Amino acid sequence: MDSWKNARETRMIDEIDSRLLAAIQKNALLTAQELGDTLNLSASQAARRRQRLEAEGYITCYTARLDPAKLGLTVQAFVQVQMALHSTEAAHGFASLIAARPEVICAWTLTGEADYLLRVWCADLPALNLLVHHVLLPHPAVARVQSQIVMDQFKPDTALPI
Repeated sequence: MDSWKNARETRMIDEIDSRLLAAIQKNALLTAQELGDTLNLSASQAARRRQRLEAEGYITCYTARLDPAKLGLTVQAFVQVQMALHSTEAAHGFASLIAARPEVICAWTLTGEADYLLRVWCADLPALNLLVHHVLLPHPAVARVQSQIVMDQFKPDTALPI
């Protein structure tokens, strides 16, 4: 019910808002002047629109994309986790474990055979092995873990379609 209520309360964005969101997805460091120039608005109008979109929750944060290789992270993998237990306590315990692991950069709950999908970055294969065999598998609620190592990412993470 709450998600339906939130969807009802979400205001539709106009074409200028869409262009603004697309522009800052490409470069979040755009100044109000640069954004205004892109949108054919004054700097103050562009800044007010950006502030409104931030306040309304369309823009949730600003981040920088880092080069994993330069940081010594050479192995990216997707790890599927199938749970043995499906209680609320087991789910909370597993979520707490995942939240505490910096190498897990994204986590999703899924339909189908796997209950969770984790996206991880590790320094090397031994580090991935440690995560799987000494962190995930020993968790009492975990039944099975399957990992797929990324060979190449030919399309990098990108902006949302607007």
